[in-house]
Amino acid sequence: MSILDIRQRTGYLFLAVTVGHVILISTQVPSQRGVPLFEEIVFGGFAEVQRVASSAIGGVSGSFNDYVALQDVRADNERLKAELAQLQIRFQQEEAAAAQTKALQDLLNLRQSTALATVAANVIAGGASPDFRTITIDIGSRSGLANDMAVVAPAGVVGRVIRAGSLASKVQLLIDRNAAAGVVDQRSRAQGIVVGMGTSTLQLTYVAGTADVREGDALVTSGIDGIYPKGFMVGQVESVQRGAGEYSLVRVRPAVDFSSLENVLVITTPPERGGDDVEPLDAQGRE
Repeated sequence: MSILDIRQRTGYLFLAVTVGHVILISTQVPSQRGVPLFEEIVFGGFAEVQRVASSAIGGVSGSFNDYVALQDVRADNERLKAELAQLQIRFQQEEAAAAQTKALQDLLNLRQSTALATVAANVIAGGASPDFRTITIDIGSRSGLANDMAVVAPAGVVGRVIRAGSLASKVQLLIDRNAAAGVVDQRSRAQGIVVGMGTSTLQLTYVAGTADVREGDALVTSGIDGIYPKGFMVGQVESVQRGAGEYSLVRVRPAVDFSSLENVLVITTPPERGGDDVEPLDAQGRE
């Protein structure tokens, strides 16, 4: 063992003895509060360690609580979103039910306001071809339907039955190219025939050159066609063109929105005819 090692050990021993003496003395020397100085130093040290540890634990606990609370908020948000979506769906369903109820009420009012015998029907399909404007309704000959019976809606004339099956029927819409109806101008009492154009408009034909027809005039059925009873709304004059003293083109906007038909009435009472029987008109207004 070298002299250096002996000196280091002697120094360590001296330091240990010195610290021991200091500790021994501090246990005997009281502090200002009467507590042994050693005990106060040890207590203060441990208290500081506890304070730091408590702060760290408190921070971790607070962060954890904040995380848990955030997860709860997210869960509440998802629940509220789901409830809102359900309420929106329910509102749409109730709105649709209200619209359907109003449509049925309007149909009932129409049925009650006419003295003609009618049968209510639901539209179950539309025509597949744009060249033939038709709809299919859910009643047929078992409900008393027959070909050429008039079909109406609260807004006005829809068309006529062209094929009455046993449980369903096909209806030719008034806007079909092969459809026609006799009409009269409510204001001037001028008469003519409206024919379908295959589009969303009608054309007024066979109007006398001296007749008074103006834009905005309302046209109703005249009953001369042998299909549609008198007095049902057909449409409103949209534009008038004259040439050489005659009406060259009179466009009519239909009273019925054919794109939104859901419920209709089929008139089973034959229309009144003055004098001899009148054969139904075709699209060119011929008997």
